[in-house]
Amino acid sequence: MKLFNSILTLLSVSVLGCSPKLYTKENKTYKQEAATFADTIKNPPVLRKGADSILLTDHWLGTTNFNLRKPNMVIIHHTAQNSSEETFNTFRNPKTQTSAHYVISRNGDVQHMLNDYLRAWHAGISKWGNITDINSESIGIELDNNGTEVFSDPQINSLLKLLGYLKKTYNIPTANFIGHSDIAPGRKVDPSAFFPWKKLADNGYGFWYNDTTNVQVPIGFDPIEALRIIGYNVSDTTKAFDAFKLHFEHKGVPESTLNPDDIKIIYCLYKKYY
Repeated sequence: MKLFNSILTLLSVSVLGCSPKLYTKENKTYKQEAATFADTIKNPPVLRKGADSILLTDHWLGTTNFNLRKPNMVIIHHTAQNSSEETFNTFRNPKTQTSAHYVISRNGDVQHMLNDYLRAWHAGISKWGNITDINSESIGIELDNNGTEVFSDPQINSLLKLLGYLKKTYNIPTANFIGHSDIAPGRKVDPSAFFPWKKLADNGYGFWYNDTTNVQVPIGFDPIEALRIIGYNVSDTTKAFDAFKLHFEHKGVPESTLNPDDIKIIYCLYKKYY
């Protein structure tokens, strides 16, 4: 029972960063939803209809060896809206069916909106490597940015601090800090060509490539297979190429083909992932 109470406490944590009297209605709803999930966890599970043929014992025997699942990826977005408040309203409206764990304002303020162990609705239809349910494995971070502007220094500095906390707390691999455009090529373009991916990589969040001036790409090297190994969904190669260029070359205009310089960059990245 002590463990169940701990889970209940964890799932019922109030939204961080809010004044206690601000968003009172929304925070009450959050706690009610979290309490419902906690009740589901602490009660012995019951098989759903259709399981009649399973030879179950007539009693529940709970193991003592378990803990909460933890996130293993961070997905970075821009809000494509004009203010943090507009985004907060979007994430508090049940009709939008969208959310994220964190929103970082232009001035660097970090708003925590969902417990890290809970599943936010931020990735949508997406794929990275063999992972197709990215919402179940990731933390979503939204940056207050309309997609046509440079990200502010306070905002990026706060992001770096938050990423450091998440990486240490959940032991998230360096390779697993990626963008929405990476996991949804052709469907999403956030966090835009203005996002400083190299700065993140220099601090240990994601990979970057070395100087390619004297790089010799081996004969027979397959850049499409390399992109697949890195994680991209290459079922549509033109979309995968554009997503790769958006992230690593800051090219916001689709090109849909690879030139020799692109292939050198892919080769350098491939060696870090493979």
